Amino acid sequence: MKCSVYIATSADGYIATPDGSVDWLHTAGNLNADMGDEDMGFQDFMDSVDCMIMGRKCMDMISDMNLTPEQWFYGDMPIFVLSNTVKEAPDNLRGKVEMYSGDINELTVKLEEKGYKHAYIDGGSTITSFLNHSLINEMIITKVPVLLGEGLPLFGKINKRLKLENTEAKSFPNDFYQVKYSVNYL
Repeated sequence: MKCSVYIATSADGYIATPDGSVDWLHTAGNLNADMGDEDMGFQDFMDSVDCMIMGRKCMDMISDMNLTPEQWFYGDMPIFVLSNTVKEAPDNLRGKVEMYSGDINELTVKLEEKGYKHAYIDGGSTITSFLNHSLINEMIITKVPVLLGEGLPLFGKINKRLKLENTEAKSFPNDFYQVKYSVNYL
């Protein structure tokens, strides 16, 4: 099964403030830029994946947003949340996510056996874990023009050297830029 990352970071590499907030995503960059219908490739990416695997902190952040059904950006996509401590989803995410505790290699095999072909991997610790298990095939990282100075980093400790290849870069009118990499496990 193909596993891909689509995530935004501050220019200094953080995915959230120390308290888990991502409100800076909506206040950074050129707010007056004419983006037209540009969504920085998010819909095309979402159309390419058929399931999502995220970490518990990512789930908590989404739960705290209290999204209405119209704001829910994942549609009917099956979402699996990794947690060894939390066994049930928050009330506002019940029926939208399934909790999983166990080996991530086994999870990807089970999902592939169910017919899933392309997983969206989200959350810093989850992404790091998938990289450390040589499971990520590509990463799309959008850099947001803001320096947070501290926060939750995109990557934790990577246990081996990885080579990022086939780089594609794109800039947007709002001063965000995006880099897409293939991951080569040396």
